[in-house]
Amino acid sequence: MSDLIPNITITDLKKLKAPQIKELKSCEIYSDGEYLCTLIIPHGDVNTKDYGKTQADYLGQKTNIVGGRDLEEV
Repeated sequence: MSDLIPNITITDLKKLKAPQIKELKSCEIYSDGEYLCTLIIPHGDVNTKDYGKTQADYLGQKTNIVGGRDLEEV
């Protein structure tokens, strides 16, 4: 658990609609006390949002090289 960003359970996240999720701070997602992932929600001007997406895309590609499956494979 990070001290820098809040956490939320997957159950609580599922209760929210898309506009509500966009209002959240970036947060760690947990289920049954186990860390699942980090949800990055960029806020600010267009440049900040573009930068956040670029960084998330980079990290996603980097971790996908090591492992993970497509939805159809799970």
